[in-house]
Amino acid sequence: MAINTSKIEETSVNSLDETNHNLAFSSLTFGPKLWSAADRLRGHLDAAEYKHIVLGLVFLRFLSSTDDAPLKQLAFGFNDNEPADRSRYLHKSCSVEKRSFEVPEESSWQFLRDRAHTPSIGLMLDRAMETLEHSNPNLTGALPRIFARTGLASSKLGELIDVISEIDFTDYNESRADILGRVYEYFLGHFASTEGKRGGEFYTPPSIVRLLVEMLEPFSGTVYDPCCGSGGLFIQSQRFIDEHGGNPGELRLFGQESNPGTWRLARMNMAIHGLKVDLGLKAADTFSEDLHSELRADYILANPPFNMSDWTIELMLSDSRWKFGKPNPGNANFAWIQHMIQHLSPRGRAGFVMANGSLSVQSGSDGDIRRAIIDADLVDCVVSLPIQLFFNTSIPVSLWFLTRDKSDVRYKDRRGRTLFIDARQLGTMVDRTHRELTEDDVSVIANAYLDWCHLDGKRKDALEPGFSAEATIEEIRHHRYALVPGRYVGFAPRESIQWDPHVLRKELKEIEQQLAGIDTASRSALALLRELLHG
Repeated sequence: MAINTSKIEETSVNSLDETNHNLAFSSLTFGPKLWSAADRLRGHLDAAEYKHIVLGLVFLRFLSSTDDAPLKQLAFGFNDNEPADRSRYLHKSCSVEKRSFEVPEESSWQFLRDRAHTPSIGLMLDRAMETLEHSNPNLTGALPRIFARTGLASSKLGELIDVISEIDFTDYNESRADILGRVYEYFLGHFASTEGKRGGEFYTPPSIVRLLVEMLEPFSGTVYDPCCGSGGLFIQSQRFIDEHGGNPGELRLFGQESNPGTWRLARMNMAIHGLKVDLGLKAADTFSEDLHSELRADYILANPPFNMSDWTIELMLSDSRWKFGKPNPGNANFAWIQHMIQHLSPRGRAGFVMANGSLSVQSGSDGDIRRAIIDADLVDCVVSLPIQLFFNTSIPVSLWFLTRDKSDVRYKDRRGRTLFIDARQLGTMVDRTHRELTEDDVSVIANAYLDWCHLDGKRKDALEPGFSAEATIEEIRHHRYALVPGRYVGFAPRESIQWDPHVLRKELKEIEQQLAGIDTASRSALALLRELLHG
């Protein structure tokens, strides 16, 4: 067993470079070289499996980075023996605890690096993970033990250890932990891009994460993500606090993830970034096993799987969460929405991504549930996003913002009103297939909502024709309860319109495919748009 033990003490959060919020990481000069070298060693191994090897090694390197004196971090995780009762959700703040990770010698980076090119390095890595978990009960189940069985040659594992050993800590004003945290995120983003459709299961694009957080402004209270993936929304929530000079202990973070591999990624990600997050004691399906059933959150941030089919069994349809109607067994969109509503505190607010079909579907239970949610005056804002923002889908998506109490004193009274923002023309293509919202785009959208929230009698002064509009519940009813921003914002002044025929043709095709039950009037409008595009 262990001969020597080093301790990594955790006492406070180190924020990331505040001038760099996206995964471009322009100041992380070694990032592209590091990724290229690591990806070259993948061979025939599937990226979905390879990421657990690479990110597991980055985590080992993180634990052995003891040059910080001491390495500063918040406490990670909850005590595994903490009772699962309502009391853990009622604390007003998250106190900073002092806790250490024990790093036995055989789990240390130097020990493994010295033996990187031996035939048994895979077994040694698995043993290192096992020993770490044994020495640190709060890491139980979080670490991958797959190195010997993945089929990756021991020679390539050794080369990969060499690559990660080359992470450059010089010429940076950050601790080793912060740099390794950025490396972890950098790799998460590239693996998501490499995996494409499957990548969306664990990763939300940073510009979407930032937009959700900027619009909800989680200064203090409880934050919940029911499908947290690798935990990017938690990290951005903490950055928001750091950037605005808040107290890092004012947020309590709770999440759940159904995929065991992704749950482990999230736990390692939270540890590297120094966040104390209750992710439950295991991976579990949110619908069939709600690990935080008693939680009533001040903020809910989420990017649920789009149009998830075969998500339920008959017994689940009688669940108490479905206060606005039984969700469609073949599509989980309104199951997710109602689950989040159930978990909101009396003044709670939710922001989440949802496929555009949920904005206008009329038939079946989905349409009935949307109408009931609108009549309950829960819909605060809807934002149409540009296409090609996500790695795992090209379908149009929107952001929903729900508010339990629109008369909350923090903002002006918005009862009976909803803001619509059409942001489809924003964003910049970063490669042939992917678009990204710039910092300016995020600011424009977030400020449009926040200005509207803070104004009272002059609220309409914050609106911009063709981009944003306010509608009453009566007006929404007149539009058959559709929440499509384009129906409300009208047209921008002609000189400000920037047409992109390629984008418009693609959007038109997607609209036609999705809205099979569209009414006659809308068909005429689509026909007119088609004539304009094709001359």
